[in-house]
Amino acid sequence: MVRSKLPKGVVALGLVSLFMDLSSEMIHGLLPVFLVTVLGATALSVGLIEGIAEATASIAKVFSGVISDWVGRRKPLVLLGYGLAALTKPLFPLATGIGAILTARFVDRIGKGIRGAPRDALIADITPPEILGAAYGLRQSMDTVGAFAGPLLAIVLMYATHNDFRLVFWVATVPAVVCVLLIIFGVEEPESTHQTAQARFPISRANLRRLPPRFWWVVVFAAVLTLARFSEAFLLLRAQNLGLAVTWIPVILIVMNVVYAASAYPFGKLSDNGSRRKLLAWGIIFLVMADLVLAVAGNVWVVGAGAAIWGLHMGATQGLLSALVADAAPADLRGTAFGVFNLASGVALLAASVIAGSLWSLFGPAMTFYAGAAFAFMALGGLLTGTRRKALVG
Repeated sequence: MVRSKLPKGVVALGLVSLFMDLSSEMIHGLLPVFLVTVLGATALSVGLIEGIAEATASIAKVFSGVISDWVGRRKPLVLLGYGLAALTKPLFPLATGIGAILTARFVDRIGKGIRGAPRDALIADITPPEILGAAYGLRQSMDTVGAFAGPLLAIVLMYATHNDFRLVFWVATVPAVVCVLLIIFGVEEPESTHQTAQARFPISRANLRRLPPRFWWVVVFAAVLTLARFSEAFLLLRAQNLGLAVTWIPVILIVMNVVYAASAYPFGKLSDNGSRRKLLAWGIIFLVMADLVLAVAGNVWVVGAGAAIWGLHMGATQGLLSALVADAAPADLRGTAFGVFNLASGVALLAASVIAGSLWSLFGPAMTFYAGAAFAFMALGGLLTGTRRKALVG
């Protein structure tokens, strides 16, 4: 069989994700420490800022996906989402109180919510179906390169500037501008997308009935899996709990994201060539292994190993789940489908982090990760049930 080449637009969108994640993670890797040590915020304030930000992104994802289906245009929403995120970057170095940071995070997450579903739908619009897994794997891989390069660059700059937070935050604005230019000049929308504009608003009983049962299975499965994969902040807390100095804590995220970036594209190509059910099952097994390793960890080296296995889980599942949504949804409802999928996953991530934090406070770190392993087994059971009914994947 002749393999199709990945479209240039997919590569461009991958680079867009890389540069925006590079910019964002340079800031976010330092932001909690900046809030506490420079602006005098409490841990509760940090938690509230992050909770509000992530909830905002989840809600915005639904509406942007629906609107992209309604008007038959994806690129303007992608540009708006990334543009809003770029505009927030100067607010971080200029901030003199937590109100400015809350505003910046709020608008940044609105931008993330606006761009997510239209971007993922646009990838499906421009990619041949037989290489969807590779397309989503490549975008996820390049996104994750930015996710580990950002904290790494932040560590280097903090060392070189004698911990000048604000200067590092100013440097982070540069890749955000590059990202916006890439969308303007490097991403083209196919005419076929414009032709699928809908006369009626896509959220209707009739349209929801057009989303097949296997789409809803993917949504439910991903939500349960997300309950097992709570915020990566708990990986950092585990490292700190075992004595890793604050300066080096971002290294844990770097380890996780290096493995994630290296594995996402190969796993995406593998999903195009073989059984997606088996790959998802392996992804869950990786998560169970990571949770168990982190639960019993006695030193930071073991935490690093757990973070690496966690990265394997992310590489095996995240791009593949996007491909499954694209496969299941009608072409004219892809934006809506990705919006619903992202909302469910975002709400589940918020719930997972609350559960994880509660277990951590009441019973300690080990119980948090044991509970994650239990939720992962639930997801595996759902996967096996769904595929037996031919409702999820082949």
